[in-house]
Amino acid sequence: MEIGIDSFASAMYGDNNTLSSVDAMEQLLQRIELADQAGLDVFGIGEHHKKEFLDSATVVILSAAAAKTSRIRLSSAVSVLSAADPVRVYQSFATLDLISKGRAEIVVGRGSSIEAYPLFGYNLNDYDALFKEKLELFLQIRDNEFVTWSGKFRPALNNLPVYPRTLQEKLPVWLGVGGTPESFVRAGSLGLPLMVAIIGGQTHRFRPLIDLYREAGKAAGYQPEELKVGIHSPGFVGTTTEKAIEEYYPGYAELWTKLGLERGWPPVTKAKFDGLIDDLGVLIVGGSERVAEKILKHSEALGGISRFTFQMDNAGLTHTQLMNAIELIGSKVIPLIRNG
Repeated sequence: MEIGIDSFASAMYGDNNTLSSVDAMEQLLQRIELADQAGLDVFGIGEHHKKEFLDSATVVILSAAAAKTSRIRLSSAVSVLSAADPVRVYQSFATLDLISKGRAEIVVGRGSSIEAYPLFGYNLNDYDALFKEKLELFLQIRDNEFVTWSGKFRPALNNLPVYPRTLQEKLPVWLGVGGTPESFVRAGSLGLPLMVAIIGGQTHRFRPLIDLYREAGKAAGYQPEELKVGIHSPGFVGTTTEKAIEEYYPGYAELWTKLGLERGWPPVTKAKFDGLIDDLGVLIVGGSERVAEKILKHSEALGGISRFTFQMDNAGLTHTQLMNAIELIGSKVIPLIRNG
């Protein structure tokens, strides 16, 4: 199993939210560099277009990280393909692949945060149709140097080449999904690796959806080993489970309560938090042994996963706390999982 971290390049954490954007970006790059040195497998950067995040130009951040790292894979988490030009997205990630010497990946999705749609002039009524069409074009570009294509939302291409090409034979493309069954079936039918964002509730409840993905992939002729499943969940590793909870809970409660006001979720309470960190709950928060044990349990409950990524910089944690967590993931959590 691959273990990594996803970040939304938060500009609003720690030190009473007084961190400047320049310092936040510098510290993010330091964390990616440490993740590379500590032996983590992948680091993903999200895409938002909000004041509190600095990740609107995902590939720029990943390219800066590529120059500071040597082995870790660099991915989006996710790229809102629906609101972008697939040609330009491919060119950007192909360039990243060249800079990183073959370490680029992309997770594409429709986006749970929808601010990109009005910003780039798209209608939310076309939410799914946009993604379906643009994913089709993106995969054609990935697989073919010369592309002939026509659709509704973008001018046609008539045997036109798209450059540069990736160093990798094929850019790894994961499909990022939430809880919509059709999205799981689409990923399976296309034979794309699946990245499931599980941010609340109990992880095992996603098993029927992941089974749908595997069934759709099998029906489309793909082998089980081609149908990889990754999980993205909030989490944090501390020196002990008690210390991890003490450090993680206050910022988590504050920021997720604020997010809940936007999305219609109830406020976070300690009782609800305790339910989320129990054996079945989604939050992977604890000491190294507890975290490794829970990741393995979740993998078993979902029929086996190929990748797990922590979302850590959404809980008011300081740069020092995040750096310590990365070191613990590399030195303790990963060995425990691979020996478990």
